[in-house]
Amino acid sequence: MAHLLGAEALHLEFPTKVVFDAVTLGVNEGDRVGIVGRNGDGKSSLLAMLAGRLVPDSGRVTARGGITIGVLDQGDTLDDDQTIGQAVVGDTPEHEWAGDPKVRDIIAGLLGDLAWDARLGELSGGQRRRVALARLLVGEHDVLALDEPTNHLDVEAITWLAGHLKRRWAPNAGGLLVVTHDRWFLDEVATATWEVHDRIVEPFEGGYAAYILQRVERDRQAAAIEQRRQNLARKELAWLRRGAPARTSKPKFRIEAANALIADVPELRNPTELQSLAVSRLGKDVVDLVDASVSYDGRPVLRGIEWRLAPGERTGILGVNGAGKSTLLGLVAGNITPTGGRVKRGSTVKVATLSQRMDELDEHLDEPVRTIIGRLRTTYTFGTGSKAAELTPGQLLERLGFSSAQLSTPVKDLSGGQQRRLQLLMILLDQPNVLILDEPTNDLDTDMLAALEDLLDSWPGTLVVVSHDRYFLERVTDQQYAIVGGRLRHLPGGVDEYLRLREAEQAAPVARVAPEPAPQVATSGLSSAELRTAQKELAATERKMDRLSQQVTDAQNALADHDPSDYVGLAAEMARIGELEAELRELEERWYELSETVE
Repeated sequence: MAHLLGAEALHLEFPTKVVFDAVTLGVNEGDRVGIVGRNGDGKSSLLAMLAGRLVPDSGRVTARGGITIGVLDQGDTLDDDQTIGQAVVGDTPEHEWAGDPKVRDIIAGLLGDLAWDARLGELSGGQRRRVALARLLVGEHDVLALDEPTNHLDVEAITWLAGHLKRRWAPNAGGLLVVTHDRWFLDEVATATWEVHDRIVEPFEGGYAAYILQRVERDRQAAAIEQRRQNLARKELAWLRRGAPARTSKPKFRIEAANALIADVPELRNPTELQSLAVSRLGKDVVDLVDASVSYDGRPVLRGIEWRLAPGERTGILGVNGAGKSTLLGLVAGNITPTGGRVKRGSTVKVATLSQRMDELDEHLDEPVRTIIGRLRTTYTFGTGSKAAELTPGQLLERLGFSSAQLSTPVKDLSGGQQRRLQLLMILLDQPNVLILDEPTNDLDTDMLAALEDLLDSWPGTLVVVSHDRYFLERVTDQQYAIVGGRLRHLPGGVDEYLRLREAEQAAPVARVAPEPAPQVATSGLSSAELRTAQKELAATERKMDRLSQQVTDAQNALADHDPSDYVGLAAEMARIGELEAELRELEERWYELSETVE
């Protein structure tokens, strides 16, 4: 494959740190490279050097003559006085850009909910980010260098972006460099992964999942070699060192060998054990939303919500911006009072919310980390059953990536990711039994996300998560719901089912406004009698869905009381729950068809 750009012996240092030392690498046509590493190790600096935005202290970046490199960095360079249209397509005549299927697809995928003539100065930071991304993508570039492109995008937009990048070029054309902490996105678009660490860039084959398997193998080999060096006699050690070049050369990655590494790794979570412990901490009553509705200034946001949170339940919430996700979290947390229906809470429930604003840290900005943790409880129980362990706040901080030197750092001088981890620590040490996470992955790198997931795996309480990070959402929750049309809808098929629903929802209005043979008022196309029949069936279907949802919840709660040694009985109960969920899925599909018909 033809060479696009590369780097030779790059050296970069800042006044207090050497970032890269003698880094050499290349990008060929067809390469799709994901760049990962800890925050502060130089991912963005590497991208900037390759894109020509940052000059290395020594070494050089080479590029094939005539190629164009499009860059999305984390800065905001948009002109507040421009409109969205001016920023995205400039002075291009409307008939030109409107006639380009690629441009129309980009606008629909990223900017469909924004007014084309809206001033940029009136947009939020997230909306401006989407405009900047759209402006880049409508251009023609041989190489795209994207720094955290999924920031401020919801699940739908991230899915769209992954699809766009996969079909933007022919398989053996173009080049992509992307820095992101979104692991699902990496797996979708990357064919190679570069890990930035310890002043070097280490290449791996494949996307994020393949990278992790290879890294485990690398670490295992390194540990095995180190152990042998410590135990072998001098003669054997000298022999090993002489043979090291052949023995330590990186073999081609084999998926079978990597899978063998995790063959004896237990399940991420023990649902039965966690649920039993959650029942002992919470009782059987957690939070029940009974026909709960919320309206603002007469505008309904949530309607007739029926949701009974179970002890140990782990649920992810999906929905477009403005669908009512934050309102739903407020109902559960008790910060919002329903305008209709009621919210019932168990007597032992203690809710804590990891919000996006980090308000918990405001009063501690001038205090060093050590002072804050010194006022918190002395231990935190990590794990369950025979694997339970008591961790001190300092040990928990270490698990979350803090060094001993950072304990003396004032909170205001911590990075965004460090502040986020400290916020989580303060919440966990307060020992809540219902935990709400609102976009918890912001400012965290992939290693810290893995550490957070590890902590949550053994957290024995009820967990509710709102996140645009699909990998994280699917990793830490056992089921997903979506807010659609103000109602809470179970998603047995997970995120994929939600995306199919949204695609159908967006396609439906197009069909309804299609040109008619003669001017007439748009209707459902049904006679009055047919419309009444459809409305009756819709109401009956909603009632059946509510009953089935309750049956599923009750059956899941009953598992906590079931004898864990009765494997046959447990299997029968799980099969019954599966049948109920399948029936519920069929009803949901019928409900959607009917709701489209009667609109």
